[in-house]
Amino acid sequence: MENTEIEILLVEDNRNDAELTIRALTKGKIANSIVHLQDGAMAINFLFGLGDFAHRNINNRPKIILLDLKMPKVDGLEVLKKIKSDDLTKKIPVVILTSSKENPDIERAYALGANSYIVKPVEFDSFAKSISDLGFYWLLLNQNPY
Repeated sequence: MENTEIEILLVEDNRNDAELTIRALTKGKIANSIVHLQDGAMAINFLFGLGDFAHRNINNRPKIILLDLKMPKVDGLEVLKKIKSDDLTKKIPVVILTSSKENPDIERAYALGANSYIVKPVEFDSFAKSISDLGFYWLLLNQNPY
């Protein structure tokens, strides 16, 4: 995996949501390389080459991070804060992909530097289309700074 470009880092603790997201992205041929991590602590370790990921080349950054908010160990807002406060990672687009429609979560996510905030649709077809559209925009249309 070391030499493989990471297109999407998916940080999602809900296995069903993660599987649906990955399926929607691969079905639409949007992403060839998706790394799925199940909690915020793993995401921080992955991005900064810590713990189990100490061997990883941290210059191999994802093109986009899809980040859930409500997760065990370290929640998504803490992960976002860490990502956006470090020169190595602050330019990576972070899309919050969550079930939380709570205004304080939305405001805090944007205040911490989120690039987008999307509430997961409950219905499968809507969810799959949202993910496909999201991947299309961030991976194919958006111009990344590196």
